[in-house]
Amino acid sequence: MDRGQEERAATTRLLRRASEGDDLAAEELLPLVYDELRRIAGSLIGRERAGHTLQATALLNEAYVRLVEPGASFSDRSHFLRVAARAMRNVLVDHARARRAKKRGEGRRVDLDAEGLAVHENVEGLIAVDETLERLAAVDPQLAQLVELRFFGGLDNPATAEALGMSLRSVERGWRTARAFLQREMELGDDEGSGSS
Repeated sequence: MDRGQEERAATTRLLRRASEGDDLAAEELLPLVYDELRRIAGSLIGRERAGHTLQATALLNEAYVRLVEPGASFSDRSHFLRVAARAMRNVLVDHARARRAKKRGEGRRVDLDAEGLAVHENVEGLIAVDETLERLAAVDPQLAQLVELRFFGGLDNPATAEALGMSLRSVERGWRTARAFLQREMELGDDEGSGSS
């Protein structure tokens, strides 16, 4: 067993113990997942506008608090990463909604490229991605989870394939399909917004 496999196995054991209410396991877990969660948070914050008021460490800390809430249960490391991506998504969207409540009138600009989604300069884009992702989840929950892992989890295609238990080819095909859906839905949203003015 190589070092990576040993760390994944140790993480899975600690996740299961933490799921059973072992507070010590939750404390032991953080050092094993911190670097990966920090990388994900840094990647997400790096895609935000300059001067974003939420720092990567704050994003990580708030997401981690949500992850280890009483009753949280994880079957393995992949499941934990999926839930971590959702937690970071929720933190970012909550933060964006709070900013939107303070500051109205910004447009939304979202780029959907081959590597990922990039929200520029405003909170409306992040909220639009979240809302569009909810619509995708209603049509295809697995594709929505794939986008969540890629965008909010900061995972690349191979890591997403591992987290979802899918082949790399299926993830690549799913990513293309999801991007097309999101682009279409975002454009429809923009058209509706401009038509109502």
